[in-house]
Amino acid sequence: MGVFVGSKDRVITGLVLVTTALLVGIIDNFFLMWVSLGLIYLISFKEACKLFDIQNQSLIVYAGFLWILAGIYPYGDDLFVLAGVSYASMVAFNKNLQWKNFFPFIYPSAGMLFIFTMYQEYSIISLLWLLIVVAMTDVGAYAVGKSIGKTPFCETSPNKTMEGVVGGIVVASISGTFIGLSIVDFGISFIISFMVAISSIFGDLYESSLKRSAGVKDSGNLLPGHGGALDRIDGYLFGSIVMLVLLRGLV
Repeated sequence: MGVFVGSKDRVITGLVLVTTALLVGIIDNFFLMWVSLGLIYLISFKEACKLFDIQNQSLIVYAGFLWILAGIYPYGDDLFVLAGVSYASMVAFNKNLQWKNFFPFIYPSAGMLFIFTMYQEYSIISLLWLLIVVAMTDVGAYAVGKSIGKTPFCETSPNKTMEGVVGGIVVASISGTFIGLSIVDFGISFIISFMVAISSIFGDLYESSLKRSAGVKDSGNLLPGHGGALDRIDGYLFGSIVMLVLLRGLV
C-alpha cells in the first residue's frame, strides 16, 4: 500500500511539474521566466546550504540579490564570476569568513544563472532542448538499466549501471539532436546533445555525492514522491553550463 501511495504521489507531482513547465514555456514571458527560475533557484539554494552543512541563514538574502541582478544585467553567467571575485576579496579582508559559505554560490547558482542566460540569448527553444536531453538521459538510463543493466557504474550511485548510462546517453543524443536543429546544424546539434547528456549524468552523480556526505536520501521534501528541488534539477545544473559554453563556442 505504501509503495502504491508513493508511486501515486510521484506521478501526480510529475504531471504538475510538466504542466507548469509547459505553461511557462508557452507563455514565454521574460518576467515570468525570471520569477519561475528565481523561485526554483532560491529553494535549491536553501537545500544546497543544508547539504553543505552551512548554518548562515543570511546567505539566502545574497542569493536573492544575485538573482535580482540577473534580471537586470544581460550576462547572468558573468555574475557568477563577479560573485567569486567579491567573496575572495571578503575572505582576504576578514579571516573569519569561511570558503564553505561560498559553495552554494557555485552550486546551484552557476547552473541557474547559465539556464537564465541561455534563455535570454537562444530563446525558449534552447531550454526545451536542454529539457529533452536531460529528461531523455534519465528515461533512457532507467529503461535500459532495468532491462539489461548488470555492470555497476560507480560507487556514488549504486543503482546506476554502465549499460543504463550508455543507453541514456544514446537515447538523449538522438532525441536532442532533432530539437537542436532549430538552432544549429545537424553535426553541432548532435555534439552538443551528446556532451550535455554526459554532463547531466555527472550532475546527478554530484548531487548524489552531496547527499551521501550529508547522510540524507533527498535534498528536501518539497515535491511528494520526488524529494527536493535539487533532486529534480541536478542534471540541468551541469547540462546548462555545458550547453551554453558549446553554443557560444561552436555556433
